[in-house]
Amino acid sequence: MHTHASPSGASPPGAPAFAVERTLGRLGKWLRLLGFDALLETECPPAKFPQRCGEGRILLTRTRRVLAALPERAAIFIRADDPFAQAAQVLRELGLSACDLRPFSRCLRCNLPIEAIGRQQARGAVPDYVWQTAPGFGRCPRCLRLYWAGTHTARSLERIQRLFEARP
Repeated sequence: MHTHASPSGASPPGAPAFAVERTLGRLGKWLRLLGFDALLETECPPAKFPQRCGEGRILLTRTRRVLAALPERAAIFIRADDPFAQAAQVLRELGLSACDLRPFSRCLRCNLPIEAIGRQQARGAVPDYVWQTAPGFGRCPRCLRLYWAGTHTARSLERIQRLFEARP
């Protein structure tokens, strides 16, 4: 069941984009949930991931060897084990604020911006109760996964707010 909030738009111009190492897959999903373009190593050809993921992406790694091999590359060495703490570190190191986020605006599976769709397009594709009660629907243009504001949305937004409360 895909119970996510309705789409709120793509990343704003100038928002950071990320290249996320294989060992940080859950961080990559968190970044997508927050609305950032996050390319996961597992979605790329295996050879030379950092070099092939694009110059404009900030590399997120837990491997000092990778950092040493790419000294000219914008990168963040992730220290924490917990994906929530990792996301907080990225936001803190880049000086991002809550205004820089677009929660629930990207497909967690494909990384593309979610597009709003009409209620009639969602009819029959979601449970009847959801269709009757959800304020709106979105769909990934690639995988066609449907998104809507589910019961967990408020809890997720509270957790996102805590990313900024934990700052020093």
